[in-house]
Amino acid sequence: MKRLNGVSPFIVMDIVREAGKYEDTIHFEVGQPDLQPPPQVWKEAEKAIKDGKTGYIESLGLLPLREKIAEFYHKKYSIDISPSRIAVTPGTSGAFLVAYSILLDFGEKILLTDPSYPCYKNFAKVLGIEPVFVPVNKSTNYQLTPEMLEENSNVKAVHIPSPSNPTGSVYEEENLKKLIETAEEKNTWFISDEIYHGLVYDRKEHTALEFSDKAIVISGFSKYFCMPGFRLGWIILPENLTRKAEIILQNFFISAPTISQYAALGAFDYNYLSEVTETFRKRRDFLLEALSPLFDIDAKPEGAFYIWANISRYGKTASEFARELLEKIHVAVTPGVDFGKNETEHYIRFAYTRNLNHLSEGVERLKKYLSSL
Repeated sequence: MKRLNGVSPFIVMDIVREAGKYEDTIHFEVGQPDLQPPPQVWKEAEKAIKDGKTGYIESLGLLPLREKIAEFYHKKYSIDISPSRIAVTPGTSGAFLVAYSILLDFGEKILLTDPSYPCYKNFAKVLGIEPVFVPVNKSTNYQLTPEMLEENSNVKAVHIPSPSNPTGSVYEEENLKKLIETAEEKNTWFISDEIYHGLVYDRKEHTALEFSDKAIVISGFSKYFCMPGFRLGWIILPENLTRKAEIILQNFFISAPTISQYAALGAFDYNYLSEVTETFRKRRDFLLEALSPLFDIDAKPEGAFYIWANISRYGKTASEFARELLEKIHVAVTPGVDFGKNETEHYIRFAYTRNLNHLSEGVERLKKYLSSL
């Protein structure tokens, strides 16, 4: 059990289990879309099942799917990526494990922001890698800056999310470009988690690959493509790292789920996906306006589907507050401590991953309960 020393539980999943005890729970806790994937996904999955496509696939993934992903980058970002640089993984979690395994050795350091997605640090610890945390807040829109990277000269890699979980912050083009340039000057690997690309509402998002072929980009089908249970992600690597990634995939996973890969061939329905983005934009606008009188929100969510809300005015810790909301009014939220230690006991995260009626009912319960405090 030594490898699990320091690995923290993923609190939101515990909350999901507890929330299931109440039939009328309002779900603001879980970060998975409630929308269906593009219709062709089901047709491709059904066809693969009927055709008996249940065997292993080469470890880098189904070639037609990697070609579809490459086409996606051409359409969305006007960049050309060879399918040979793309590996399909069991969710982005599989991609994180691949990236960390091939880029860092035992005892080497990876730079992460605090707050950030908790699995980053936990994967690092399991692999014997030391996470180094940089506190970020509203002063930099919860983004890492080149100056912060300069101050941490002894790291082997830096890992940023854009859009961010839990804040919804989207890295500005110039900041992203300068971060990558600084990382390369320092001979530091740059990893960009872009799983929420496509779910950006106020401006265009930029992939790290626009600024460097050396950047490692991770994304997947769980969020924008509405396929969380298919457990399918991808990683884009420099050509000289793909064989190393293939070896890790062979040993860790053999291959990503076969039926899921065939199903994902139907995911690239761009008209349907634009409707997905618009649906989440409307939810963001509604919930942001509704929650702003109740909480201090210092990061307008530009992407993903989260609102990071400061609860300091209520004089409770995030853990206490989340527990009370679930027990007393059956409203499930995620306490900020899931995402780090940088003042996270003052925050809770709302996910707008249910329809407007569901969100509205949750807001009404919150208003009534909070007015009594």
